[in-house]
Order: sequence, then structure tokens, then C-alpha cells
Amino acid sequence: MKAKIHPEYTDVTVTCACGNTFITRSTLGKDIRVDICSACHPFYTGKQKFVDAAGRVEKFQRKFGGDYFSRAKKKA
Repeated sequence: MKAKIHPEYTDVTVTCACGNTFITRSTLGKDIRVDICSACHPFYTGKQKFVDAAGRVEKFQRKFGGDYFSRAKKKA
């Protein structure tokens, strides 16, 4: 390997929108902010979460009625 051509590989802190933080290594050199991490991602948690991009969920609720995402009532 040639000397002095590779970027610095340093520790950075990753911060999620849910508040979870962890330390990883990166050549970026500054802290990273993410929207979804493994602590809040629906695939890993098994919980359904709507990630709203540009108000699409609210637009859908206005168009088709606001109770589309609510749980269905159980029949007696």
C-alpha cells in the first residue's frame, strides 16, 4: 500500500432521530445524523411506524378520511 494516499479512518458518533446514539468508524470525519436506525426500524422492532416524507401521510388522510391508519374495531 502506498503511504499518505488513504483517508483518515476515525471514530464518529451516529445520532438517530429517535435519540439512539452509537459509535462507529468512518472516513467522513464528522458526526452522522440519521432518520432511522436499528432501534426504531420496523423490520427490527416488529412495530409499524410511518415515516412521513413531505406530508404524504397527512395528504392521504385528508383525501381518504382520517381514520385509515387506525386499528380496526373488533367484532363482538
